[in-house]
Amino acid sequence: MFWITKSFIITLSLLFISCNIGDQTYLEKHLPESTFRGVWVTNVGSDALKSEMNIKALVSNCIKYQINHLFVVVWNKGLTQYPSDVLEKYIGLKQEPMLSHFDPLEYLINQAHRQGIKVHAWFEFGFSFAYNDPQSIWIKKYPEWIGRDREGRILKKNNFIWWNALHPGPQKFLLELIEEVVTRYDVDGIQGDDRLPAMPSEGGYDDYTISLFQSKFNTDPPIDYKEESWIRWRSNKLSKYGKKIYQKVKAIRSEIMVSWAPSIYPWSEHEYLQSWPDWINDGYADFIVPQFYRYKLEDYSKIVDQLETQLDQEERKRIYAGVLTSLGGGYRINDTLLVKMVNYHRSKDITGEVFFYYETFNR
Repeated sequence: MFWITKSFIITLSLLFISCNIGDQTYLEKHLPESTFRGVWVTNVGSDALKSEMNIKALVSNCIKYQINHLFVVVWNKGLTQYPSDVLEKYIGLKQEPMLSHFDPLEYLINQAHRQGIKVHAWFEFGFSFAYNDPQSIWIKKYPEWIGRDREGRILKKNNFIWWNALHPGPQKFLLELIEEVVTRYDVDGIQGDDRLPAMPSEGGYDDYTISLFQSKFNTDPPIDYKEESWIRWRSNKLSKYGKKIYQKVKAIRSEIMVSWAPSIYPWSEHEYLQSWPDWINDGYADFIVPQFYRYKLEDYSKIVDQLETQLDQEERKRIYAGVLTSLGGGYRINDTLLVKMVNYHRSKDITGEVFFYYETFNR
């Protein structure tokens, strides 16, 4: 009986190992080839940027899964992940302390470029400078930058605390950060997302913006923060700022790609004042990666299909699909579903994708 049990356990163990190997190679075997496949690399819920060894593993995994574009966080929770003179000038801190033993951006660029992988500096937090931190140093040092809702409260959404994205102070700061990265590092691109250029539509009730609106229209802003003309006035101003970023980057190094990763439209404009079809129409987006974040193929296909009513065929060539593959709370997409999602947007002539986020492939 002992030998039967032992044999049975060994057989089960071999079967388990075999299954794991199968899971690990499924994506390698079934993901269609791509000339543009990216992944977002975060410093939250991931140790990818914490050491040279981890960065080498990151690059190795990218090769394994045909990932040729890295969107690496450089601005998160009010701090830079690289040593920044600009940050130090504003708040006296040079870098995220956890990463202060080295420059992860420089090291990643060197490692990735050796393998032909492009690196985009991702300004993840944009005009949101803190997550659930009312004691943020930014609030104390620059109170006039703070966004306000119609009740006069500090502008918050989903626990993120926001600046007034229309105020010249934070606009100047973020533009300086972008200029610093583009000038100092051999990045292939920069990217803003659903927080750059963006602001929750609940905002705009601070003294600065009210005064700006009054001088233009000789009246106070509407109480209804989703009133259509009020939405459009603010989103137009953010679009102009996005254009300013684009022009600044291109003036420094014209070959650098400028991209954005907003939420799906028109939700993006109603909630975060991002009218991103305008960014394509007006020529200040080299490409856009809408966040097609859905958990079911049916839901995913519906929002991909919506693009056909929002952009013409030529404009859709500047779209890559943003695909949700992992979340910090434990969600990880099923491999077969991921392949089906990629195949679906390919069937709609979307030729590339960016996955959120890297830890899906760290296995």
